[in-house]
Amino acid sequence: MSKITTYIPPGSDRVSEKFINYVMLDGKKTIARSIFSEMLEEIEKRGHKNPREIFFRAIENAKPAMEVRPKRIGGSIYQVPFEVSPGRQQMLSFRWIINAARSKKGSSMGKRLAQIILETSDGQGVAVKKKEDVERMAAANRAFAHYARFSKRRKKK
Repeated sequence: MSKITTYIPPGSDRVSEKFINYVMLDGKKTIARSIFSEMLEEIEKRGHKNPREIFFRAIENAKPAMEVRPKRIGGSIYQVPFEVSPGRQQMLSFRWIINAARSKKGSSMGKRLAQIILETSDGQGVAVKKKEDVERMAAANRAFAHYARFSKRRKKK
């Protein structure tokens, strides 16, 4: 059986390529790559020596540790807190950062993304607020955490 490998261009990394795929619309990857490189250049213009380090810090700051999922138990629907898997943490942080940049108007997508990345790396901004809201909701519903063990359906004998 052959091993499937993904192509990562020289000078890039897996996380950056995944982020570019999230930025991409309608399969236009070259445009997504140019937006990503414009974002890195804009971060560098604003006085930061290592823009990739800022980018990775922003993603880490936007990753949620807990979230709630609706569970139906005994005719009632409870918001049950769950730990977020690493893959989903990354996906949610990408989604929140990109949606925050898309919701802003005025300048190019690369500049808006750079602004959001800088805010998020400082622990502020829309993406960090979204993360805090999700974690606050999970903390508020901690009383229903014992329902998490019923996440898989039990088979009747």
